[in-house]
Amino acid sequence: MSLMLFFEQNTLHILLEFVLVGVATWLYVQRRKAQAKLAREPRLTPEEEDALIAEWQPEPLTPETPDDHFALNPRIANGKMTKEVVMDGKTCLNLASTNFLGFIGNERIETKAKQTIFKYGVGSCGPRGFYGTVDVHLDLEKDLAEFMECEESALYSYGFATIASAIPAYAKRGDIIFVDKACNFSIQKGVQASRSTIYWFDHNDMTDLERLLEEQDQRDKKNPKKASKVRRFLVVEGLYANTGRICPLPKLLEFKWKYKVRVFIDESFSFGVLGKTGRGVIEHYGIDPIQVDLVMASLENAIASTGGFCAGRSFVVGHQRLSGLGYCFSASLPPLLATAANEALTMIKEDPGRVHRLQDRSRALHAGLTEALKGSPFRCREGEVLAPFRHVEVADSSLRKEEKERMLDEVVEKAFEEGILIARARYLDENEAFPIEPSIRVSTQSELEDFELKRALNVIERAAKIV
Repeated sequence: MSLMLFFEQNTLHILLEFVLVGVATWLYVQRRKAQAKLAREPRLTPEEEDALIAEWQPEPLTPETPDDHFALNPRIANGKMTKEVVMDGKTCLNLASTNFLGFIGNERIETKAKQTIFKYGVGSCGPRGFYGTVDVHLDLEKDLAEFMECEESALYSYGFATIASAIPAYAKRGDIIFVDKACNFSIQKGVQASRSTIYWFDHNDMTDLERLLEEQDQRDKKNPKKASKVRRFLVVEGLYANTGRICPLPKLLEFKWKYKVRVFIDESFSFGVLGKTGRGVIEHYGIDPIQVDLVMASLENAIASTGGFCAGRSFVVGHQRLSGLGYCFSASLPPLLATAANEALTMIKEDPGRVHRLQDRSRALHAGLTEALKGSPFRCREGEVLAPFRHVEVADSSLRKEEKERMLDEVVEKAFEEGILIARARYLDENEAFPIEPSIRVSTQSELEDFELKRALNVIERAAKIV
């Protein structure tokens, strides 16, 4: 009687033990069968093993690189990458760099940087939160925030890491990000690192963006409890590096308030370039900076230093000091580069005419390059006249990518032969979210004289029509 009562009270436990014993028995039998099968298989003799080893050829870890690959045939630059640069011993007019305001080689900036070296040395001792912050970092953050008319800014030591770290500092798994398909690689890596749900909209296509926002709004209405916990972000560039077009910020802010999304803008190519005083796309449209949730920018283009920054409301920027991976775990910006960036910023504030000259040169570049390519197999990619660069691509879209690249490389070579330095826009094609047409990115800068730009355009015209 007591035995029956025991079984009744422990039925589930006993059944579980029978299952475990059965599984263990099955595994034991399967193992014995495998051992028996292995024992019956014929074994190779030592001579046969040596022959197989001798015949084996390991697969290469990386694909073979063709001998004519650009990485195996680099040009050697001597000296500073100023308006004129010595390349392979040849002095060329430089239309290949993003030194838009001509700060590289500026004597005033170099003097300040040298003084900083004598005081702080050439590098920092650690990340910003661990003995890596000195007064020049705090001064630059304060001046950047004032210049951008924001409450606070955070300084990073690398431009790419600024954007790639700032986005996942806020957006997490379960959140939603709407991203322009033409966004640069650092934005792509940032949204990927966030592990959020990503919706891509066609480049600068507000109709397509509104369609995606409306679809998300309908999904939220079906499940309001879930929607209340999901954050929505909209990430764009002020001036797109891959196209030279400016984002329609007023329309984006209209969507921000209508659909309750947070707007992040990468101003890496518009900072120091757009607006009356170089404050970027926000100033270009005359919008109150407080309407934009976060401004991100590299200091490696118009400012001609290294690093980047994020600017916005104090509670937004302050969050990065604990959550921005590039801020928390990377060594801080070397003090000499922080000083150089701050001096460049001071020069922009003292002389906004430098920005105006750049904008004049940009207009001249756009008009002149369009005219120069008429009657050639090339065309200019659509872009804004205020962009200090323009992409040149092959007009015949039916050609294979390899053929387009060959034609563009020929233009670069022929221009170099006549003392004009231009370069192909390079991408990590296999890692890009969307395919990008091969192109040459022709840049200008504020210190170029009219006759120099005209000479460069004449050379490009001849090179384009020879190919």
